Amino acid sequence: MRLLRELRITFISVILIFLPYHIVLAKDKYITVASTTSTQNSGLFSAILPLFEKKTGIKVRVVAVGTGQALRIARQGDADVLFVHHKPSELQFIEQGFGVKRIEVMYNDFVIIGPKSDPAGIRDIRKVGLAFERIARLKKIFISRGDDSGTHKKELSIWNQLDFNPLKYSGDWYQQVGAGMGSTLNITAAKNGYTLSDRGTWISFKNRRELVLLVGGGPSLINPYGMILVDPLKHPHIKAKEGLQFILWMTSQEGKNAIDTYRVNDQQLFRSTP
Repeated sequence: MRLLRELRITFISVILIFLPYHIVLAKDKYITVASTTSTQNSGLFSAILPLFEKKTGIKVRVVAVGTGQALRIARQGDADVLFVHHKPSELQFIEQGFGVKRIEVMYNDFVIIGPKSDPAGIRDIRKVGLAFERIARLKKIFISRGDDSGTHKKELSIWNQLDFNPLKYSGDWYQQVGAGMGSTLNITAAKNGYTLSDRGTWISFKNRRELVLLVGGGPSLINPYGMILVDPLKHPHIKAKEGLQFILWMTSQEGKNAIDTYRVNDQQLFRSTP
């Protein structure tokens, strides 16, 4: 294990040594990024990837799925870079030898979306657990992504902190849809229920009907996004140099500016990590 770690460090050091200080155009090259639906649905990738591609000549092919599925894709070696938002799973991915290092890139927050009439009375509650508790006690419709995504994992962690198992009520007021964030919000709008969303997708979401943002903000709802280069010692075909270029660009001042200046309806969706 120690030798493997030393080899991994040596390998990445070699990449860094031979990676030019100025980014050289890489004709006809591409990388595959396993990422979340929130980075795709929010429009972030459509806004910033052309900047990276123009500068480097490296195309970025995004596979946008839930965090759990993105992790599985990366474990199989079917992606060069992982870009997701569930830190415990990301650290486990690295500990198991599938990734080199987690680099935190940006963050926003999770928010509770619900009907404007707010039958559970959770509007502006500061403690997200209390909001969930009221929804459950009053048996108001709650739409769960149910897809092992970062948002779904966050939702389950909130229920777990309450020592409450919502699966006992699956199919009743608690409904799992096994879908991405955009589809989950559409179902929530149709059923006039509650759901947990990332702020970026919510801001970009158009089919709101009677839905509004009811609870958001605060340290307990912070939603950090990390990037990980898939370990080339585990999967030798990984495009490590190009993947590292993408990570370095995303964390450069140019990349941070691209993240910070991206807006929808004059609202900032993500903030780069300092």
